[in-house]
Amino acid sequence: MNALRVGLIGLGRMGRHHARVLRTLDGTELVGALDPHGDRYRAADGIPVVADLDALLRIGLDYAVLACPTLLHEPLGTTLAAAGVPTLIEKPLAGDPDSARRLAQAFHTAAVPAAVGYIERFNPALIALRQRLEAGQLGDVFSVATRRTGPYPVRITDVGVIHDLATHDLDLTAWITNTRYTSIAARTAHRSGRPHEDLLAALGQLTDGTITHHQVNWVSPLKERTTVVTGDHGILVADTLTADLTYWANGSTRTQWEALAAFRGVTEGDVTRYAVPKQEPLVAEHEAFRDMLLGHSHRNATLHDGLHAVLAAHASLQASRNGATTVVPSLIDLGAA
Repeated sequence: MNALRVGLIGLGRMGRHHARVLRTLDGTELVGALDPHGDRYRAADGIPVVADLDALLRIGLDYAVLACPTLLHEPLGTTLAAAGVPTLIEKPLAGDPDSARRLAQAFHTAAVPAAVGYIERFNPALIALRQRLEAGQLGDVFSVATRRTGPYPVRITDVGVIHDLATHDLDLTAWITNTRYTSIAARTAHRSGRPHEDLLAALGQLTDGTITHHQVNWVSPLKERTTVVTGDHGILVADTLTADLTYWANGSTRTQWEALAAFRGVTEGDVTRYAVPKQEPLVAEHEAFRDMLLGHSHRNATLHDGLHAVLAAHASLQASRNGATTVVPSLIDLGAA
């Protein structure tokens, strides 16, 4: 079988990692790249680097990877859809709901496969967590809490922390619980002198009643990436920096110390850190998109998933501005389910 010919749009801080993976991905060949600023990180390494999309399309592509600034996703993505080129779009799908809807509709109308690159769906710890939730290990799920903090990434200039970082947590929460957001309340802060928000605290609710809580910021020297799911039988804690998954079980042993027993709602049980096979998430993401194009299972985030994350992010931004809990529009109401 001939290798799939791939074009990469964007050779910046994220694009260079896509280039590295595509160079060694079985069944694909990176045949060209587009970046008007050239190959400043020397990621192209001999493949043609062009300055406009028409030139990239003339090379001949089986699919494309869109890793450019978010504000360019809609114009470049709709052109790729019209040209019949399947596309893996770096998250977020777009910078606002209207652009995200138009982009999703463009690929739907053209009947061209596409997906959104939510890399956390391929983190080994979250894959294992989702499998354990589906198997009923926690029983009924009560809440999902995430923390995503760290220093400001200089690569981001066109959106704030909500669309760049929080969309990871909004998507992974919907994905591991297999549900959607119905409403969200939020507060933001601007502490770094930039036009966009750099801190978010959000409280949401999912369609099944599960409560969510998200702490996201660019103003911490401590880099954190944790997801904590609480349920009937205990909690599962995923650390996506180390790809570790730990289970804290509710105990069955009664506490004999009366004062302590009155304080604690549940007793402490066994704590288990699972051995999880650890593949690089970006490699797994690319393998999944390649496999989808070859007719195998679809494991990437769909454009509808990407649209929902943008809608939840936009609701968070609205909620932070008006101080009220904001409804997240359903895809059914939008005619996009």
